Amino acid sequence: MTYLAPNSVQARDIAAIVHPQTNLLRHMEEGPLVIGAGDGCFVTDDSGKRYLDAAAGLWCASLGYASERLARVAYDQMRKLGYYHLYRGTTQEHAVDLAERLLSIAPVPMSKVLFQCSGSEANDTALKLVWYYHAAIGKPEKRKIIGRHMGYHGSTSASISASGKPDMHTDFGLPFPGFLHTEFPHYYRRHEAGESEEMFSTRMAEALEQLILREGPETCGAFIAEPVMGAGGGIVPPRTYWDKMQAVIRKYDMLFIVDEVICGFGRTGNMWGSQTYDLKPDMISSAKALSAGMQPISALLINQRVFDSMLDESRKLGNFAHGFTYAGHPVTTAVAMETLRIYDEMDMLGHVRRVGPYLQQAAASLADHPLVGDVRGVGLIAALEMVADKDTRAPFDPGLKLGATVDRLAREHGLIARFIGDRIAFSPPLIITEAEIDEVMTRLRHALDDAWKELRD
Repeated sequence: MTYLAPNSVQARDIAAIVHPQTNLLRHMEEGPLVIGAGDGCFVTDDSGKRYLDAAAGLWCASLGYASERLARVAYDQMRKLGYYHLYRGTTQEHAVDLAERLLSIAPVPMSKVLFQCSGSEANDTALKLVWYYHAAIGKPEKRKIIGRHMGYHGSTSASISASGKPDMHTDFGLPFPGFLHTEFPHYYRRHEAGESEEMFSTRMAEALEQLILREGPETCGAFIAEPVMGAGGGIVPPRTYWDKMQAVIRKYDMLFIVDEVICGFGRTGNMWGSQTYDLKPDMISSAKALSAGMQPISALLINQRVFDSMLDESRKLGNFAHGFTYAGHPVTTAVAMETLRIYDEMDMLGHVRRVGPYLQQAAASLADHPLVGDVRGVGLIAALEMVADKDTRAPFDPGLKLGATVDRLAREHGLIARFIGDRIAFSPPLIITEAEIDEVMTRLRHALDDAWKELRD
């Protein structure tokens, strides 16, 4: 029996990047995994089985589960002021405090903060501001948004258009016109023979520049990207990638939106992924760990030149016609403020810098497994790729659905991770310990062994 897909670059890419969303038919037949409780890095289903959650939910449960302290803050705030809006010149104290706090810890100088309820909405707002900005400075034709193949920026119609996820475009009539995608910077999967990481990065930057030139620099308004690609498979940028990409963005006077929804608030070992990779964004979207996943809140940080355009254009039009009913909700902002206090009190950055290298070392120990071809990561993000042939990097036939098989087996061993095609990504709660990291890898090795046995049988 053969497990190899056709040995072509296209087939390799498809096998490596396909990310099936929820299989509705399977879940209708089998039913979902019903999670009923959680504590620390563990969750418990409705049958009483406990799972070590190495994905922090959807990358967001940074403080684990069942925080009594955050629950108390939410309860107290609901009793004091359960809701108010930020429209028509009104605000509330926690929104003011949180905006000031975010500006004080921004990786580059930022001017203002706009609140929303999700990372999708934060990125959607950023995209609208790109168009607003260029209209304000007299260049309304600079509307095209460039993302990356396999990048992910949310599920609103605009944010998913900026994303490079074909499975999330098909039959939705997306992406919208004017949304473009440049190369997927997955060095392990896509590098050519003898091509170093630096050479690969040069090729990626040249591809971006050629795309801009084909489309017309006068029409290209912004580039949006994650410091580390999350839903693309936990893809860390190759060496010199961001230096070279930012040079192209600056050369053609495009705004740079950095999607920190996953990387923000300590995930990479710094407060922001932008600090880890020396990024200089015009706008920063954040969410997830902002409230440790305990409340639906996001924040978009914008720099002075973007804010100046908002002022100029709103003076001309009479108002700035944008907002959300629950933006800056007093409960969500109170919980977010308390979350940031907890990070400070726990020295969360120091903790991630201590246990992050341990996670990378532990994940690398799986490289000797016959199913594993590559292991890479940064901070408390790690990912491995399963391949049929380590020497050629040939993927497994997608029809085998190996990732889904290992996912099933991992859950049998009480482990939850993020499976993206045949890639396995880890983004555990930031509070994870070395002992829990060892347990993650032990459970995953058992699942890989079981999958290897199934393949051989």
